[in-house]
Amino acid sequence: MDELLQRRQTVRIPIVGRLAARARPSLDVQLLDLSLAGARIEHLDLLRPGLRCTLEFPVATGSLVVSARVVWSNVIGTEQSPAGERLLRYQSGLEFVGLTAKQQAALVSILERLTPGGGVGDARLSL
Repeated sequence: MDELLQRRQTVRIPIVGRLAARARPSLDVQLLDLSLAGARIEHLDLLRPGLRCTLEFPVATGSLVVSARVVWSNVIGTEQSPAGERLLRYQSGLEFVGLTAKQQAALVSILERLTPGGGVGDARLSL
């Protein structure tokens, strides 16, 4: 329970505009908010809680790749694909795991740039 409380006390930086990312295995995601402990993302394919993945930040933010674990994932709506297919839209919470000191320093730098007034416009992020 203390670990959950500690995570809840971590300040999350809301992302202004659209910051795309990539979560591996190969899933394009939108980064909604970010902290030193984790991130909230939006995406089209299901990510099951407990899944281990990597989160790749775009070059515009500093080209960081971190390991993460999916903590939760919820359906938030639907959208239509270009082919007319109805797709589920999800939001998921990621917890960063096993960050090195170098990765933590890079993440601090990214958070500073994403802080209101700090810059970094539209970019791609991958999972």
